[in-house]
Amino acid sequence: MTGPIVPAGKAEIDVLAAIHATAFSAGDAWSRDVFDLQLEMPNVFGLIHRDGGLILMRQAADEADVLTLAVVPAARRGGIANALLLEAIDAAARRGVRTVFLEVSTANSAARALYTKTGFSRVGLRRLYYADRSDALVLRLDLTAPA
Repeated sequence: MTGPIVPAGKAEIDVLAAIHATAFSAGDAWSRDVFDLQLEMPNVFGLIHRDGGLILMRQAADEADVLTLAVVPAARRGGIANALLLEAIDAAARRGVRTVFLEVSTANSAARALYTKTGFSRVGLRRLYYADRSDALVLRLDLTAPA
C-alpha cells in the first residue's frame, strides 16, 4: 500500500492515540492502552491516513465491525474519512468479509452522510449508547450486493 494511507500497527499506537484524542472529546477518546489492546488481537486491523485520520476494524468470520473512524478537526471535509473507509472496506473484502457493521451517533450528521453515501443502511438503534446520551444507529453494508 502506498500513498497517504498506511497500515496501522503497534508501532503507530502513539499516533493513533493522538489522532483519536484530537478528534473526540476526552470522555470518548481512546487511550494508548486501548489501541494497544485492540491491535494485539489477531482479528483487528487498522489504517492511518498520514494527513490525520485513522480507522480500526474487527473481523469475525465473514463479518467486520468498524470500531472507530477518526479525523483530526483541521483535516475534516477533505475526503480523509471517505478514503479510509473505502480502503478499509476493500481490505476487509480481501480478508473474506461479506458484511460490515458500525454504530454512529444520531447526532453525527457528517458521519451519517458519509456512511449513507458509502451504501450503509440502518438495521437497528441502540438507545442512549454514547456518553452524551445520544442514540446510535446500527448500520450495515453488504459487500456481496451488486454495485
